[in-house]
Amino acid sequence: MIFQHSVLAAAALVLVGSVAMAEKPLTKGPNGEAPTPVSEFSLSDEDIAKVSQGSYTAALVWHELYDWSNAVAQGAKDEFARLGIEVIAETDAGFDPARQKSDVETVMARNPSIILSLPIDPPTASGVYGIARDAGVKLVFIDNAVNGFTHGEDYVTVVSADLFQIGNKAAIALAEAMGGKGEVGYMYHDADFPVTNQRDNAFKWTIENEYPDITIVTESGMTDPANAEDIARGMLSRNPDIDGIYTPWAEPALGVISVLRQQGNDHTKVVTIDLNEPAALDMKNGGNIAGIVADETYNIGVYAARAAAAGLLGREVDPFLVVDALSISADSIAEGWMKSLNSEAPETLR
Repeated sequence: MIFQHSVLAAAALVLVGSVAMAEKPLTKGPNGEAPTPVSEFSLSDEDIAKVSQGSYTAALVWHELYDWSNAVAQGAKDEFARLGIEVIAETDAGFDPARQKSDVETVMARNPSIILSLPIDPPTASGVYGIARDAGVKLVFIDNAVNGFTHGEDYVTVVSADLFQIGNKAAIALAEAMGGKGEVGYMYHDADFPVTNQRDNAFKWTIENEYPDITIVTESGMTDPANAEDIARGMLSRNPDIDGIYTPWAEPALGVISVLRQQGNDHTKVVTIDLNEPAALDMKNGGNIAGIVADETYNIGVYAARAAAAGLLGREVDPFLVVDALSISADSIAEGWMKSLNSEAPETLR
């Protein structure tokens, strides 16, 4: 889940950069829903037989296509094939809400039974998906719901990742790399987006509440990953002996390790979120990256397709389905790549 993916949700469910919380934060859906692990959701053989006989079709209306969304898309395509549902269209909005609206209108000309999509701008998205909803299309969303839409009436479900689990595992990975003690720099996403906010908050809560010998000595918000190098330089100028830095996703992590290399710093450990070849290569080669946490990206697509099929059958699906997070180390890159993205790791990482 890289920057584009991380910045797609509409409103923060938690505040980042606040003091340590007394209670453990929990992953919540776009409207505050409790998460349901995807392991608790399935289709019976009878369900599959009914769906496969229905001549149903699906369209994939993406916010943007890149490594993460391509893996989600492949999971959906594979599951639709298993269910006998034909994928008749796939679009890429280039992270443009107006283009996404046009994409929905275009695919609606082909009368799909299902649309899977990640809404770019939930506050305005009712105008994007309303035409499909009104035509009886089964809508399944990734990460975001649409403001004003009602679960079970306007859409089937939202499928995402266990966001607390991601941030928690990032904290554990960094703490272990630091030997359970030392000073940390906390670079968080300084914008109101539930996906990144919840992950960041989970990292901070875990460090502050479960590692008494680790102190967050500097905090810096980031809105643009292009600024990560400047933020890292500021952190290191104030705290030159810092032992670890948390970054909210892989792109800013690359900026941080660039600064560390420029300064000849092989001491400070970095942990980040989402698989990325350069970050994983740094970790494999014993660089500053000490751990990467990723979600089961491919399975997000699988279960989105499965939920859509259940919707076609009139089955009720819980409002917020979540996949697990994976903690990936230098010794488990190839295995983690396959488990997350369902594809072979790049040759450089094998």
